[in-house]
Amino acid sequence: FCVNKHHTCGGMLIREDYVLTAAHCLNRSVFSRKDHFEVVLGAHNITQKEKSQQRIPVKKYIRHPMFEQNNEMDYSYDIMLLKLKNKAKLSKYVKVQPLPEKNEKTTANVHCSIAGWGLKISNGNQPSDVMQEVSLILEENSICENKWQQYFNSERMICSVSDGKHAFCMGDSGSPLICNTKPQGIASYTINGDCTNESYPQVYVKISYFLPWIKKK
Repeated sequence: FCVNKHHTCGGMLIREDYVLTAAHCLNRSVFSRKDHFEVVLGAHNITQKEKSQQRIPVKKYIRHPMFEQNNEMDYSYDIMLLKLKNKAKLSKYVKVQPLPEKNEKTTANVHCSIAGWGLKISNGNQPSDVMQEVSLILEENSICENKWQQYFNSERMICSVSDGKHAFCMGDSGSPLICNTKPQGIASYTINGDCTNESYPQVYVKISYFLPWIKKK
């Protein structure tokens, strides 16, 4: 989605009028009430006005209430819903992504993919104009807990390992991690300024854990 026409984060359409993304994408201390929030659907090159694109204003955002507690950010609740002002028109470029049906255990070594318009070079400042997609492999939860310590919660999070060349990066937050055609995670955090670091796994919020909250909201 975009803030004041600037691409901020990825997300996925889960109903014609709702997008699922990461809570940290909307830092309330940085944005003001006058800011213009919109979701861009059906895009390939976000710098151009493509016929396939739909730009829909965001009516309201619903961050998970546990994300921000006592001014501390708990990234194991890094999830947010965006309610759209109008319903999206479904087409060959814009489709609703079905959610997992129940809270499932994710296993390591599964091949997944993630797409977005984030930075092309982890220590650079040049985001991609066209959508990029990379393949990633899920990591063992125990390894993620060992590396990230208290910042990783295996109940609410999953993680992937980089091969040193491919990873999600700044601007890809909120994008869905797709495993076996199903969205399993929402891109949350990675090593700052070093996205392809092979020592530290990349972390996602586990979508299936939050199904009751998503349905309720």
